[in-house]
This record gives sequence, C-alpha cells and structure tokens, in this order.
Amino acid sequence: SKKSLPSIERVPFTQETEQQIQRKYKLIQSIFVILTKMFSVICILLFCLLISFFPQIIVSFNLTLPHQHPYPDAVVQEVQRKVNESISRRQLWNTTMNAITTQCETGNPIDDCWRCDPNWSKNRQRLADCAIGFGQNAIGGKNGKYYVVSDSSDLDTVNPTPGTLRYAVIQEEPLWIIFSGDMFIKLKHELIVNSYKTIDGRGAKVHITGNGCITLQYISNVIIHNIHIYNCLPSGNTDIRSTPTHVGHRGRSDGDGISIFASRNIWIDHCALSHCTDGLIDAIMGSTGITISNSYFSHHDEVMLLGHDDKYLPDSGMQVTIAFNHFGVGLVQRMPRCRRGYIHVVNNDFTEWQMYAIGGSANPTINSQGNRYTAPVDANAKEVTKRVDTDEREWSGWNWRTDGDVTVNGAFFVPSGEEGLSNQYAKASSVVPKSAAIIDQLTLNAGVFGAPSEGVDRIEDRIKVLVYHMEEGPPPELAGAVVAGPAAPAMIVIFLE
Repeated sequence: SKKSLPSIERVPFTQETEQQIQRKYKLIQSIFVILTKMFSVICILLFCLLISFFPQIIVSFNLTLPHQHPYPDAVVQEVQRKVNESISRRQLWNTTMNAITTQCETGNPIDDCWRCDPNWSKNRQRLADCAIGFGQNAIGGKNGKYYVVSDSSDLDTVNPTPGTLRYAVIQEEPLWIIFSGDMFIKLKHELIVNSYKTIDGRGAKVHITGNGCITLQYISNVIIHNIHIYNCLPSGNTDIRSTPTHVGHRGRSDGDGISIFASRNIWIDHCALSHCTDGLIDAIMGSTGITISNSYFSHHDEVMLLGHDDKYLPDSGMQVTIAFNHFGVGLVQRMPRCRRGYIHVVNNDFTEWQMYAIGGSANPTINSQGNRYTAPVDANAKEVTKRVDTDEREWSGWNWRTDGDVTVNGAFFVPSGEEGLSNQYAKASSVVPKSAAIIDQLTLNAGVFGAPSEGVDRIEDRIKVLVYHMEEGPPPELAGAVVAGPAAPAMIVIFLE
C-alpha cells in the first residue's frame, strides 16, 4: 500500500504578508547600495594610501609616446655640445682677417651647417641634416623629388590646381617643395600637410596668410623653413583634400599660424610669425619630437601652446626644443605655455612680454638654458615664469630649472623642484652664461632671411649703427663687430651690444 505524504499547512497570502516581503526586499536593496558605496570609498582610500607611500611614482610618471626620446637629457647635452663647437669655430674666425669679410661662421650650429656652402642652393636637401634637439630626426622631403610651386592661388580645396602649394603638400611621396619666385599665398581654408614634406622658402619671399593656415595632423617628418606666416583666421565647416585619395569634412579651425596635432618629427626653422587669431604655433594631442628654431615672433597675445589639456596624459611624452629664436615686439604671453612634457628652452632672446614669458600647468619639465630675458617696464610683470592656476604647494615640486640665463631690467626666473628631483638634469651639461654679444650673435638671423620688417624691429632694440673711417681704425668696443658694408674708407658697421 502507498504511504500517504504528510499534509502541508497552507498559509493564507494576505496583504500584510506582501508588505513584509517588500520591506525585506527594500532592506536588502539598501544594504547592497551601502556596501557598494563603501566598497568604492574603500578602493579610493586604499589607492590614496598606496600613492602616499610612493610619491616618487607620481613625480616620475610619464606616459610613454611611441616616438619620444628615452633619454631627453642626452638630447639636451648634444644640443649644448653643438652650440659650444660652433661658438669655438666662430671665435677662431675672429682671430683671422676672414672675420672682417664674412658672416658665415655665426656660432649658430644650424646656420653654420649649411650657409657656409656658397653653393647651398644646388644642394638644398643638406638642410635636413642640420636640425638639433628633439626634432633632429625630422627629414622632411629628403631623398624625394623637388617640387616647384609656380602658382600662388588657392582656389579649390578639394581639387587643388597642379603647381600650387596645396597640390604639393597633399602628395603621398616625399617632396622638397621650393618656389619659383616671391609669392603671396592667401589660403582659402587650412592647408593640410602630408608626411615627408619640406616647405623651403629660401631664395624667395614667401608669405602665407588667410584662412586656417598650416595644419600638421597625424603625420610625421615635416620641415617648414624661411616662410612668413601671419594674419591667420579661423575657417572650416567645409571639405578639404588631405591626400590624393582622401577628402574630409573639416570643422572650424582656431586660426593658428601652425597647428601640430598628434604629429612627430617636426622642425620649424627661420620663420616669421605674427598677428594670428589663436596661437602662432600650437602643438597638442601627443605631438612630440619637435624643434622650433631661428624664428621671429611678434605682435601677438598667446604665442605658443604646448599641450592640449591638463588632463590629457599622452602629452606627458611631448618633447620640444625651442632654440635661437627672438621673441620680439608686441608679445604678451605663452613663450611657451606648457602642459606636461619636457621642454628645452635654449639660447633664445626674449626682448618683450606683457604678462610673462614661460608658463605652465600639469607638471611640465622646463629646462631653461643660456637665454636672455629682458623684463618690461611694468613692475608687476618682471617675473619670467608663471604657474597657471596652480597652488605653490603643488608647483614647488615641478622641475623648472634656469641654467646660465641672463636676466635684464629686473627680470627674474622662479625655479622649482626638490633637490632629490634634480638628478634628471645631472647628465645635461651645465651652461656657461652667454654674454650679450654671444646671444645677439646666435639669434642674429632669427626670422626669415633678409626680411626688412623683422629687421627693423630687431635693430631698434639690439644694435648701434656706427660710422668710422678705416684709416682711424675701429674703436676698442668694436671687437667682434659684424661688418655690414663693403670695405671702404668710410663704412657703416652694425655693432652688437
């Protein structure tokens, strides 16, 4: 016989029972929410506790970019070696009669690399071997064909006319771009440059202005040499060809003179930049391997931005050399303004600013060596440096170093960084302070060669014009003077103060 199963007493499901279940569910849900929040807080506390034990981790943290130099101080040391070598050659020239008749050996290692060849125009691509600093590997269009720009127009940004600069810069193959003569190029929209291009304005007066100006985006190996760039305006919301096979719709640009975006191995040399809407040169979004040299900056507010945003970590790997430039009349600030990265500012002449010269945020490394800083008359603007929107308790640990700089008219550089953090500079050779005459000599040709506009601005601040008779002999203070006229009984000599 089958055994009967024990009966189960059924509990009637009432409204009161349902409420009890809901209360228990809400209680469990609340406990879960509290535990989740506690877990998040505990994780944050543990992380803060961990990093408090290892402050050096925070200081040395540097998000590596694929093409950044692993030993930036070695690059700094090599720059100084080349400068000292060129200055020594210049001083040797001064002991001979050739010093009276030649301006070839200037002490500037970039210019001395190619200008001493009287036939440089027959071997223009030698210039690619003359870069120094972090942009020294920028080969531009080396080993490529020469492309002669013969048409200054910019009528069509989608189908550029052969012979125009826009047609040349979008090509895929390496090109060394030169100009058939003097040109005034007014851009319709931003000029997007492809990789492995040299824009070489030597031997002509080349002016680039208009809408957008020059954009280097997601590319590498570009040299821009001896070009006037000014009056650049925002533009965009249009289609622009960037390669022979790609046309893209561009948003509105900022109106920079030169915009470097996520690019590497870039060298800007002997350019004159002024009067742009945003920055004269901006390098952002993980750009690295950049040298800006021998250029003349004037008549602008926010001169140069290095780094996209304080929170953009890839810019920690940005490495930029700023060398032999003249920061001249009508400048206000950002020479440069740095976010993260390693910035080497070497042998530049800062003759005017209204707010500050060098600024930064987000812990950039700034190594200032052998520069001359001439403060403005304003007693509230004598400081060279500015930590932007940062408390001293934070910036006091940043690595900002002044080494061999010359300060004039009350200028002063505020260094920072604990002694224990200065070891990263140990491999970089110390710089002997440059005399005023040497700084003048190194930056003598800053800007576009033979440009009268920048020459007038520089002469009024930096030289004397002295007339004397050869039979009387030069006055004692003319040691190392640069002769600016033919050998004649009466001549004009430009004396560098």
